Amino acid sequence: MSTKLLGVIDATTFHKSLKDLIGHRTLAALPFGGRYRLIDFVLSNMVNTGITSVGVFSKYNYRSLMDHLGSGKNWDLNRKKDGLFFFPAPIFDVPVEQIGAFHHFGYHMNYFKRSMQEHVVVANCYSVFNMDFNDVLERHIQNGCDITELTKDGTSLEIYLLKRELLIELIETKDETGYTCIKDVIEDDNHNFISCSYQYHDFFVKIDSVESFYQTSMDLLQPDVWRQLFRKKQPIFTKVKDEPPTHYGKDAIIKNSLIANGCIIEGHVENSIISRGVKISKGSIIKNCIVMQKTHIGENCYLDSVIMDKDVKIEDSVEIIPIRPGRPTVIKKGVIQGALMNT
Repeated sequence: MSTKLLGVIDATTFHKSLKDLIGHRTLAALPFGGRYRLIDFVLSNMVNTGITSVGVFSKYNYRSLMDHLGSGKNWDLNRKKDGLFFFPAPIFDVPVEQIGAFHHFGYHMNYFKRSMQEHVVVANCYSVFNMDFNDVLERHIQNGCDITELTKDGTSLEIYLLKRELLIELIETKDETGYTCIKDVIEDDNHNFISCSYQYHDFFVKIDSVESFYQTSMDLLQPDVWRQLFRKKQPIFTKVKDEPPTHYGKDAIIKNSLIANGCIIEGHVENSIISRGVKISKGSIIKNCIVMQKTHIGENCYLDSVIMDKDVKIEDSVEIIPIRPGRPTVIKKGVIQGALMNT
């Protein structure tokens, strides 16, 4: 069944509410869970479904995304036939916020016309979930649907399944029909297609704000959420990096946290997510924080509810606490936070 599916990931979205974290990277490449990027979830879902051809359509600041994906080897997509394809948008591309913009797909029509798969699954790049698209395809075929939209609790998940030939037709006729994306077709009461809905019931979150990014990251510390996302039979793949195990100092204290490899932990870490290569010096207390790759936290600091992007340096004796409950402080990539700049 899965050999009938072509995978398309729309990575063109830019959420202004996340600008402090994606000003230098595309949303698809936003680090998540200590060692993953957001695109890893939908891409792994496609691979676990058995999809062997995936096109990634990107637009903004996609250098880090290209570096992360590489040849697709970590997802078993470095193939002689099919595999991973990367399609950046032209510089003069017209801004469209909806997933699956036909004008963007139209620049790369050869990809769709040369593909041999009968159906296409078109998905956004910023959702955290774990599912098998074969179930959607089976229901789609059984019900004779033209377009199937995935939903949860009445809300669109911005994931669609349709025939490849129909997608090509919609792209080629966009100027006559006025449809700019798949959502336009579904919301048009006068369309002549059979539109279906597939109800998804497991864990699913769209990362579209700092608050949703922070809360979903903290949810990973709950065992039931972790088990729903990271399954033995449906693993989430990511770029492999060869780094040494994390070193814990004799006075280090770790409580309910995720710690990636390559770190040096000498302080107190609680309810936090620590990425690769982070150093937390002695006497420092880190609570309810997200610390991204290669950040260095000095001695005797107290940090609560802080999101630290890559390569941040926190000097000694810095204290940062939340101004408002539930709203984390974001420190941008490469910033040096000194004692005289305490929040």
